[in-house]
Amino acid sequence: MTKTPEYRSWAHIKARCFNPKHKDFSDYGGRGIKMCESWEKSFEAFFADMGKKPEGMKSIDRIDVNGNYCKENCRWANDHMQSRNKRNNRYLELNGLEMCLSDWATHLGINVSTLIQRIREWPLEKALSTFKEHSN
Repeated sequence: MTKTPEYRSWAHIKARCFNPKHKDFSDYGGRGIKMCESWEKSFEAFFADMGKKPEGMKSIDRIDVNGNYCKENCRWANDHMQSRNKRNNRYLELNGLEMCLSDWATHLGINVSTLIQRIREWPLEKALSTFKEHSN
């Protein structure tokens, strides 16, 4: 299976976590992100846990971006999921609803830049509860 997308994902994860010469090591292994022992030792264990990459999914995503690569913390993800699950995302909460800045903007029907400006100028509650005005 060495030419499969699943194997390539496994090999890239392993390199990011354990090879200090890998271009992304500082964002993974360099900050303590590891691959669980069973995956580190065996592609077969990785494949048994994660299965075949579903259609439309791009890569492995860690649910907790600060957690390790293991069955409980990984999923196959598409671009949208990946973009919403990054360390540099800003999460905001109002009335028990927590979303990243981009999702709040979509929810409110406004541009992200408009939401950022609102947050600078308005109280958070007003910024996150004022929807785009629609003209008739």
